[in-house]
Amino acid sequence: MTNNSTTKILVLDDDPFTLKLLARMLENSGYTAVSTCDNGLAALALVDRPGARPELILLDLNMPGMDGLEFVRHLVEHRYTGSLILFSGEDEQMLLAAEKLVRAHKISMLGHLSKPVKPEGLAALIAKWVPPNQDYAPATNLIRSAEDLRAAIANGELVNYYQPKVSLATGRVVGVETLVRWNHPRDGMVLPAKFIGVAESHGLSKDLTRMVLTGALAQLKVWQQAGLSLQLSVNVSRDSLASLDFADFVAGLVTEAGVPPQEVVLEVSESWIPMNELRAPLETITRLRLKRFRLSIDEFGTGYSSLAQLRDLPFDEVKIDRSFVHHASTDKKVRAKYDACLSMAKQLGMEVVAVGVEEIGDWDMLRSTGCDLAQGYFIARPMPAADLPGWIQSWKVRMRNEFPAIQLA
Repeated sequence: MTNNSTTKILVLDDDPFTLKLLARMLENSGYTAVSTCDNGLAALALVDRPGARPELILLDLNMPGMDGLEFVRHLVEHRYTGSLILFSGEDEQMLLAAEKLVRAHKISMLGHLSKPVKPEGLAALIAKWVPPNQDYAPATNLIRSAEDLRAAIANGELVNYYQPKVSLATGRVVGVETLVRWNHPRDGMVLPAKFIGVAESHGLSKDLTRMVLTGALAQLKVWQQAGLSLQLSVNVSRDSLASLDFADFVAGLVTEAGVPPQEVVLEVSESWIPMNELRAPLETITRLRLKRFRLSIDEFGTGYSSLAQLRDLPFDEVKIDRSFVHHASTDKKVRAKYDACLSMAKQLGMEVVAVGVEEIGDWDMLRSTGCDLAQGYFIARPMPAADLPGWIQSWKVRMRNEFPAIQLA
């Protein structure tokens, strides 16, 4: 986080001593625009006040009257677009459950702290905060209509961003994941969580998929002609998986773009593989594999697949879900889930990608356990295609400076 005294921070706790202590810690770190509240109602009034809405809230969980979790629910109703840090005297399991709930509400979550809060721990979490940008535009709280989305597809308002995937052994950038954004003419960048569901429920998935794939494949060709060797990952929707003509559809797009199918990775969420009714998805997946596309199981560990079931599906890659990666270096329960996913993937002979790598502890843990690839904010945020070549050069410099033991290939 940039040391900026104008950053508006709210501390919410029912204990006056804790309020004073945390305010002093923040002021000592250069953050002077700090407000404190001892109850949820007063805090919500501040959230609604023009010019005073906090960009970052430090929230105690256990308070009389309105507790921290109830306050989070009200934040959603008040369309809060900032970030949260939780702190509490509750145990680690309770704090992790609360974090998960905050993320389920689509509120930016920086992490949690146990009481008594230590200055170095607080500073480390605040350092992760970034000012609102295209990835956290206030307008992304609005679910879009099917009519708006249909017009956006027709008008070319949807754009692809790309997030790098790197080798943990060599540091080499091996590929990118395509992440669609809606460049709304009035509201700025809208994230896919606010319109993908609309596309699926109103028969727009195929149009959206065609737009994303066509743009991504054309961009891959441009990178190849510039000498960049990258694999391109694209998410496959639930509707596409159930469509028996999807394999031919994708193969046609790849042929038009002049891109080898082996360089395209199609990602399928594990929860979208209906193990009780596999006929259509299994045919689609198998035909894609026959056409030499690479296939990836996304959000691995969040579904209900067993080793025996996954063994019979022709996937090449497993992406371990971010909830099993971040904090795995310090939390035993998270680490146990990560280890189980890694072990299952290795038994299946698949390449393993860890998603949600946000700090050096995540990176070091992944390298020590033999994970293959990493993706997350510690490496890079999703970026426009034009930014990727320059970022690759800066990544090489960063690797040489921060990780000299890793030999870049």
